[in-house]
Amino acid sequence: MVEWLAHPQASFYLVLVPAVLLLALGMVMVLSASSVYAFTRWGDAYYFVKRQVVFLILGGVGAFILAKMQPRHLKVVAWALVVGALVLQLLTFTSLGFTNNGNTNWVQFGNPWFRIQPSELAKLAIVMWGADVLARKHKKLADPRHLLIPFLPISLVLIALVVLQDDLGTGLIMGALVLITLWYVGASWKVIAGLVAAVAAGVIGLVIASPNRMNRIFGFFNPTSDPLGVNHQPMKAISALASGGWWGLGLGASRQKWSGLVESHTDYVLAVIGEELGLIGTLSVLGLFLVLGYAGLRIAMRSDDRFSRYLAAGVTSWFMIQALLNIAVVLRMVPVLGVPLPLLSYGGSALMANLMGLGVLLACARQEPDARAYARKRNRNKTKALVTTARVGRS
Repeated sequence: MVEWLAHPQASFYLVLVPAVLLLALGMVMVLSASSVYAFTRWGDAYYFVKRQVVFLILGGVGAFILAKMQPRHLKVVAWALVVGALVLQLLTFTSLGFTNNGNTNWVQFGNPWFRIQPSELAKLAIVMWGADVLARKHKKLADPRHLLIPFLPISLVLIALVVLQDDLGTGLIMGALVLITLWYVGASWKVIAGLVAAVAAGVIGLVIASPNRMNRIFGFFNPTSDPLGVNHQPMKAISALASGGWWGLGLGASRQKWSGLVESHTDYVLAVIGEELGLIGTLSVLGLFLVLGYAGLRIAMRSDDRFSRYLAAGVTSWFMIQALLNIAVVLRMVPVLGVPLPLLSYGGSALMANLMGLGVLLACARQEPDARAYARKRNRNKTKALVTTARVGRS
C-alpha cells in the first residue's frame, strides 16, 4: 500500500476512482429514489435519471478537457467562469429567471432542458479565479489591501446575488469558500475573525428577516413540532436511516420515497442510501468522500506551483464543505439548508459543476512534480519505441 501511494500517478487515481464510484452510485440512487415521483408526475419512471445521464455525459466531456489543461489554460478558464457566473447571476433577475421551491436561482432559455443554476458555476468561479488572483499576488498578501482586493469584493457580489435569489444555503457555502481560501493563502487570524463576525451578523439578520428561515430554526430546536410541515423532511430522513439497519432494505426497496421524502433524489439522497443500503452503504459513501478529500489535500501539499496548490485546496474544500453540510442536514445536526450532496444528488447544473471541479483537480494532480517527471519519461520512451519501430521497418 505504501509503495502504491509513492507512485507518481497515485494522486490522480485517488481522485478518479472514488469520484467514479460516487458518480455510479449516484446514478443508481437517483433512479431508485426518483422513480416513484417521476412516474407519478411525468408518467416516466426514468425521467430524472435520463436527464442526469445527459448531464453526466456533458459534464464528463468538460471534466476530460479540463483534466488535460495546463495551469496557464486553467487561468483563462477561471476568468471566463467568473465573468460568465456574474452575467448568468444577473439574468436570474430578468424575465429569464425561473423560480423553484421559492428560490429564483435558475436561468431558463426556453426549453426546461436549457435551464442553468448559475450559483453552481459561481462556486467553481470563486475557487478558480481566487486561486489565480491570490497566486499572482502572493508576495503582497501580508498587506490586507492586496489580500482582500479584488478577491473579496467580487466574491461578495457573487454571494449577494445568490442571497438575493433567496438561496441562503448556497450563499453560506460560497462564503465558507471565501473564508477558507483566505485562510490557506495565509490571512491573519484577525482578518479571518473579523470576516467571520461580519458573516455571522449578516446571516443572523437574514434569518430573522425571513419567517420561513425562522420556522426552520424553531423546527430544528423542536423536532417533534409540525410533523407535516417544517419537520416533515427531517423526520422522514431520520426514519429512513433508522429503518435501513446494517445492510438496508435492499436496492429499490425504500419506503420513504413513496411520497414521504419529497426531495429524496436531491437533498436527501443520502437518506435513501441509508434506507436501501444500510449503515454499511452510508459509511461507504463517507469513506469515498474521505479518500477524495485526502487526495485533494495531498495534491495541494505536493504542488510546487502556487496556482495549482490553491486550486486543489479550493476544489477539495468545496466538495468537503458541501458534503459535510448535506450530511449534517440529513442527520438532523443542523437546520435544513437545501444543498445537494456532491456527485450523488440529482441536479444538472450541480453535477456538471462538480465534474468540472473534478477535471480541475485531476489537472492539478497531473502537475505534481513527480507526475510531470513520470509523464516526460513515458513520452520519451514512446518516442524511442516509435523511432526503433521505424528503423526496423526501413531495414
